[in-house]
Formats: sequence, C-alpha cells, structure tokens
Amino acid sequence: MAPSPAWPRSSRSTTNEARPAPVHDRHNRADELWYPRGMLLLPTTMVGSYPRPAWFTHQLAGKDLLEAFKLTSHTEAFHDATRVVIRDQEEAGLDILTDGQMWFDDYHMGIGSFLWYWLERTHGFSSEKLPHPARGKARGRDVWALDEAGGVAVDGEIRRGPVRMALLYRWAQGHTGKPIKACIGAGPVQLSTLAHFRAGPIKDRYELSRALADIFRAEIAEVIDAGCTHVQLEDLGAWMPHLSGDADYDWVCEVVDRTLGETPPGVERAWHFCMGNAWGNKLEGMTAGGYREILPHYHGVKVDAYVLDFACREMADADLLRALPGDKRVHAGVIDVRTLEIEHPEQVADRVRKVLRHIEPERVTLTTDCGLKQLPRVVAIEKLRALVAGAAIVRRELG
Repeated sequence: MAPSPAWPRSSRSTTNEARPAPVHDRHNRADELWYPRGMLLLPTTMVGSYPRPAWFTHQLAGKDLLEAFKLTSHTEAFHDATRVVIRDQEEAGLDILTDGQMWFDDYHMGIGSFLWYWLERTHGFSSEKLPHPARGKARGRDVWALDEAGGVAVDGEIRRGPVRMALLYRWAQGHTGKPIKACIGAGPVQLSTLAHFRAGPIKDRYELSRALADIFRAEIAEVIDAGCTHVQLEDLGAWMPHLSGDADYDWVCEVVDRTLGETPPGVERAWHFCMGNAWGNKLEGMTAGGYREILPHYHGVKVDAYVLDFACREMADADLLRALPGDKRVHAGVIDVRTLEIEHPEQVADRVRKVLRHIEPERVTLTTDCGLKQLPRVVAIEKLRALVAGAAIVRRELG
C-alpha cells in the first residue's frame, strides 16, 4: 500500500467513529458546518435514479400516483421495484440511500421523466412535448440533446398539483433503516428554460421559476415533516448564466434560496448540478466554462453541500473545493456514470485522494457523478460496490 498522503486537517477528529451532529441555531444555521448524524467519515451515497428491474415495465404516463395505483399490478410492481433497488444499495454498502426514482417513466434522455414528472403534475403546463425553446441556438450534438429534452407550453396559472414527494419518501423509508435522501427535481430554474409562453399571467422564465420555487418549497417542507433529513435539489439551471449572461447569476441564487433557504436545521440541503447527462452525453455548449466559471458565483447560496460531477473528467477542477466557504460541504462524484466500465476500488480511492488534497474529509460525501438509470442494473450495482470499497480504502489510510 502506498504511504498515506498528507491530508488536509480541520479542528475535528478524523477518526473513523460516528460523529455527533453540531448544534444548530435555527436563525443562524449558516454559521455551522452540517455533518450527517451518526455517519462514518466519507459517507457514501448515489445521486438519485437507478436502473429499473427488467420486469418493472409499468409507466405512469402523466397520471397521479394515486390514480395509476388503482391498478393492483402497477401498485405491487412499483413497491416491489422500490424495495429491490433499495436492497441493491444496502448490499453495496451505501450509507445514504435513495428510492431509485422508480416513478421516473422511460422517457427520452436516458434519465427518464426527470423533467416531465414535475411538468405533468403542475397545473398550468400543456401536456404535449414541444421543441426546446433554445433549439435554434444549439450546435453539434447539443441539438440532439435538446430534442431529447423537448419543451413545454405555459397555458395558464402555475399551481401545485399531485407531485407527492412526501408520499414517495415515506414509502421508500419504510423499506429500510438507513436514511433515504429525497431527490427533488428537475428544479425551478431548469424547468423554466423549457417553456413557451402561450397563455396565463406568467410571461417569462424569471416569473415562472419563482412560481415553481414556491411549489418546490411546499413539497420539500412536507418531505421534511415526514422525517427526511437529506434533501437534494436537482437543478442544472446553475449553468444558464454561461449562455444568458452574468446578470443571471443573481437570479439563479435567488431562486435556489427561495426553494431551499427556509429548510430547518438538522436537514442537509444539497444542490446537484452535473454536466448534463443525456444518455451519457454532457451538454457541451451549456457547460463549456466548467465549474471554474460558475461555482464561485454560488458560494453564498443557502445550501449545505454542492453535488458535483468530477469522475467523468478524472477529477478536473477538484482544486476549486479549496475555495469553498467553511460552512459548505461537497458531495464529490467519484463514479463515472457515462461509461459501462466498472471502476476498480483503488481507482475510486485515487479519485477520493484527489478531492482530499483540497478539502477536509469531514466536509466530503462520496457519490456518483449523476443518476444511474440509463446503465444496466448489473453494472450499476458493481459501480456502487466499487464506490464503497474505494471509500473504505481511504478511511483506513486516514486512520
């Protein structure tokens, strides 16, 4: 085994014992570093989605869960599939689990109904898939990626519908004693960029994103009331200012704060913005500036952690973690979901070491770059096992 590197150290102990969570002041939670209660150093998780079991072929197709589940076969298959994918994560050894998002239909983009689950269940949007509003400005394979995503029309007042995030959380948490992370998105900024404004009081993406933020905030509040302590907002709208101009950084920050800022202490607020993942393809035009361009603009956002995409670029830009504010953590992507190649544990460990050159281990959760939905299930579970084994190697080195 190679000698242990000289890891960055903080005032916390770096032993491998479970740590108590810090005491938070409800009115000043930003002054404290959030830490997952009862977790080992370098806890492991995945971003959100997971491959459906081959036998789970039911689709919601825009229906409310409680309408679709009047069909017994759909109800049973959904709950069985959720139970199975949670069990896969438990067997792999993850510390923080997700429900695998079995409520994502098998739509275009590979990641399924990441966009459409929310659009179909929020009043005021049309039901048909339209061309993406920015298609005419796209170049290269980004044209295809935007065709995969599509667009939607705003036809009326934007009002909350039967999204049912709290119900999905309670169902999933009932299958395991480990914590379930609620993955919420695609988020308000990202969804607002898909809109054609045909009718109703809202006339631009700024107004739409604020209306959506209020809906998301209500869903998140109910998830937390149900007992969830890990909330992850999925909003690739973080990249929009690269295309629309620096003035829009303030808009993105405002909307994310409006969505997550009132979350009570004791709950981790994480924000995921990867490089895009349409059947494993990054969105090159939108993300051309990389994290180096956009991340410093978001240091003041009211989140506890950023969920970032590193493995597919062999940890490029990991040095940016050195500049994160002291109250911020990172969920560092150390598993590349855009390839079928299964990482070796030592390969994962080396990626983790590259992260720890720039940030204390107490401020790091290890995760996948993005959701795993488009991968074969046999590959997905082996990648999770490699993640856990790689984390264990580095924990041993830390002592």
